[in-house]
Amino acid sequence: MGNKIYTIGREFGSGGMDVGEKLAERLGIKLYDKELLKKAAKHSGFCEEIFENHDEKPTNSFLYSLVMDTYSVGGYAAAPFLDMPLNHKVFLAQFDAIKKIAAEESCVIVGRCADYALADNPDCLNVFIKADLSKRVKRVAKRLNMTENKAKDLTLKNDKQRASYYNYYSSKKWGDSGSYHLTLDSGVVGIDGCVDIILKFRECMEAQKKSKDNLW
Repeated sequence: MGNKIYTIGREFGSGGMDVGEKLAERLGIKLYDKELLKKAAKHSGFCEEIFENHDEKPTNSFLYSLVMDTYSVGGYAAAPFLDMPLNHKVFLAQFDAIKKIAAEESCVIVGRCADYALADNPDCLNVFIKADLSKRVKRVAKRLNMTENKAKDLTLKNDKQRASYYNYYSSKKWGDSGSYHLTLDSGVVGIDGCVDIILKFRECMEAQKKSKDNLW
């Protein structure tokens, strides 16, 4: 059996990160989010700031593209790669980092099209966490200590950014149930409820695999 990988897509304010953290804690495995950026930067030779500025963003500034062309990028120095726009370079480096992480260990990866990067991995369980907008707005307002009007603007802005990033780089649609194995409403079942369901779903996946193996 290969490493058990859990990818989590999430609406802003849905608690997707909390689900990922609790899931990783329950399983005793690592969670990769911003940490993934550091690993991608280390493997690619890029400045970590480049990744932070392009984290889950589908476009890049022309200035950064010009700056990037002057960088020495180690193993990413092939001409076709150097000719790509900066945002493509960042995505490919993260894509590569995700595959390496999945090959090395069981883990939880939040966002960054990880489900798309690991589409051929039979041990990858792809989850999307959602919640009613009003509940997400209240959660964001409380956590960031801001008015609900500002929280709503921030929530919608981040949702749009994440959707643009996912739809731009993958062949699937962000938030669409057909893009994931499991879609959960954290506003209905709660954070712990989401974790419980994910773990139960994994059990069913493993049982189904064994059942198919027995047929042969």
